[in-house]
Amino acid sequence: MNELVNFAATNPETALGALLGVIVLLLLLIVYLFSSLSSLKSLYQKMMRGEESGQSMEKMLLAHIEETRHVSEENEKLRQENARIDALLQTAITRVGVVRFSAFQDMGSDLSYAVALLDAHNNGVVLSSIFAREDSRSYVKPIEDGHSSYTMTAEEQQAVKDAIASAR
Repeated sequence: MNELVNFAATNPETALGALLGVIVLLLLLIVYLFSSLSSLKSLYQKMMRGEESGQSMEKMLLAHIEETRHVSEENEKLRQENARIDALLQTAITRVGVVRFSAFQDMGSDLSYAVALLDAHNNGVVLSSIFAREDSRSYVKPIEDGHSSYTMTAEEQQAVKDAIASAR
């Protein structure tokens, strides 16, 4: 530091010229910074007033908030509709079991059948049809929780078992 002071004392014109150069450089830097700041301030004001898009930032934000609220309401409606459909599907026939068989030894082609139609709670019906040479008979038995209050044939029991297994 002493050397710098001695240099400035012995060469005042050079020291003054160097200081003036530094001052001019700093003034140019200040002018550049003010110019950049002015440009950024102008862009910020345009953005906030909405000169480019015709909408101010505040109006745009309010519009997006309203749109978000609308989307949220629609999502809630869809959630409720989904819950309603899910509840409806619990009672729809979604499990089916079919067993074809030959009811009599002298008849081929497995023309008799048992069909179990169950919902998600294993409630529904089992339909049976027995074909013979002279006639055919049909039966319907209610099913609750996978069982019937009526006696079921082995084929009907198998049809119910197959229907319950089809859910897995």
